[in-house]
Amino acid sequence: MLDRLSFPQPWLSLILFTTWQLLSDGVSGASVVMGIILAWLIPQITQGFWPERPAFIKSWKMPAYLAIVLKDIVVASFSVARLILSPRQPRPIFVCYPLQLEHPLAISILASTISLTPGTVSADVSDDQKTLLIHTLDAGSDQEVIDAIHKRYEKPLMEMFQ
Repeated sequence: MLDRLSFPQPWLSLILFTTWQLLSDGVSGASVVMGIILAWLIPQITQGFWPERPAFIKSWKMPAYLAIVLKDIVVASFSVARLILSPRQPRPIFVCYPLQLEHPLAISILASTISLTPGTVSADVSDDQKTLLIHTLDAGSDQEVIDAIHKRYEKPLMEMFQ
């Protein structure tokens, strides 16, 4: 009985509740009640689509990771703008990035992070989920890109998921 009343995806429920409150016209008793109902009901209905719970072991490290990603997005935006406005030609390359992450959600977060950062795009993940194909707008070498991604993104994700 209590299993049916629990929140199967607590993070999703929190995001849904917060989103509902932001979209409603002010916080009121009715919007809070409706937000709680939706935060409970939607994960219950979609529970079959979630194969397993996210395996965040150290979820408290996520805010620091997000801060690094946001900072990198801003810095990369200015770098790309400067590159486009300068007469220098960019040096685009494709890089085969060897993944050390094993959890599918962690790989997805890494690929999304790379694509969110201006100047880089995650193009493909190999079938065995061991290699990520990345296109970068301007880079000196493959190893430079691999080292930067490993240090800034993959290593913190490995700490969170393993």
